[in-house]
Amino acid sequence: MPTSETGPARPDRPLPSGGVLGPVDAGTAPAARVPVDRKRQPSGDEARGRAMRAAIGLIAEKGTAGVRMSDIAARAGMSTGHILYHFGKKDRLLLEVLAWSQADLWNRLQQACEGAASPAEKLDLFVRSYLPRHQGDERYALWTQVLAQRHDEAGRHVLTELLDGWDERLDAILREGMDLGHFADVDLPEFTVRSVALLSGLSEDVMFGRSRWQHTSAHAFALAALERELIPPARG
Repeated sequence: MPTSETGPARPDRPLPSGGVLGPVDAGTAPAARVPVDRKRQPSGDEARGRAMRAAIGLIAEKGTAGVRMSDIAARAGMSTGHILYHFGKKDRLLLEVLAWSQADLWNRLQQACEGAASPAEKLDLFVRSYLPRHQGDERYALWTQVLAQRHDEAGRHVLTELLDGWDERLDAILREGMDLGHFADVDLPEFTVRSVALLSGLSEDVMFGRSRWQHTSAHAFALAALERELIPPARG
């Protein structure tokens, strides 16, 4: 993930290892397709898990736009009809992959925060987790595609919970910092909304490949902007 290039030096504390979308990393060799055994198709949780793992690997390799349901079926050793039976359509499968991806990312963020020495380090980790690692980051590309889809009430509920999850985690870090006297008192709901909006805008810039971030760290820029309000310079 991006590293801080400006501001006070901090120990580089990356998130625990794991691919952008979970255990599968885009840098690994593509997994072989599993022959389809039409006499024994997996059912229930086994089928859904196999399809999810196949989709995660393919998204890391091809991106969301390049993945077809038939590709997922071939990778999972299942028939396309069986995939459609469990997920209905690609949009629903991508939503479930996004939810799995976020759960994995937040678990790794939590592990890293447990070893952080201060709320300021946790804030650093939060910013690193939120921003895309590079132009075309697979996890953020998945977010973009899923958000652009039209969703039914159940799908909107899932997305709302995922989006609220970012706010809740940032709020907890800010609240801890304020309680310990490390951060200045701010209006938590207002500051959280502004901070997440800032990170979302920077993320779009990074994904688009804006030239302004070729020689400047978006992570350092975002962190400095937040710290200007949270950690004002000492007077004296």
